[in-house]
Amino acid sequence: MKHASIRWFVVVLFAMGACGAGANAAELKIGYVNAVKVIEEAPQGEAALKKLEAEFGPRDKKLVALQADVKKLEDALEKNGLLLKDAERRAKELEIVGLKRDVRRATQEFREDYNLRRNEELAALQKVVFKAIVEIAKQEAYDLILHEGTIYASKRVDLTDRVLKKLGKK
Repeated sequence: MKHASIRWFVVVLFAMGACGAGANAAELKIGYVNAVKVIEEAPQGEAALKKLEAEFGPRDKKLVALQADVKKLEDALEKNGLLLKDAERRAKELEIVGLKRDVRRATQEFREDYNLRRNEELAALQKVVFKAIVEIAKQEAYDLILHEGTIYASKRVDLTDRVLKKLGKK
């Protein structure tokens, strides 16, 4: 929240200075980038998703298999529970409760590990996108590039497609 208010303060100051500058205001070059679109559509983002799927796919399949095993045990107990002795039925119920606990724990660990890795990949992707935006801004002599909190940006100032092209999308 603090960054957003600082950014807006800088933008307002910049705009006020540009308005007061008269002739210099015409020379002001502002651009806009839809950073969310860039991150979603950049080839590097797609590669990061594939990397995460390859890394976490086997664990996900194991969790799904464990959940299916628990379901089979529950179904078998429901079907044959009346035929079992009380001690056997309680032992099966305890086994199922233990397996469910293990599945919940493994699922929680999986989510935490996946989220950590996803955040690492996202941070790396954001650095690549930021670098591409800065390179375009410097090459094309932009004075200001906006990305968040923009209500409207005309096609004339929208650099999103140029950033995607630089990242290898188009």
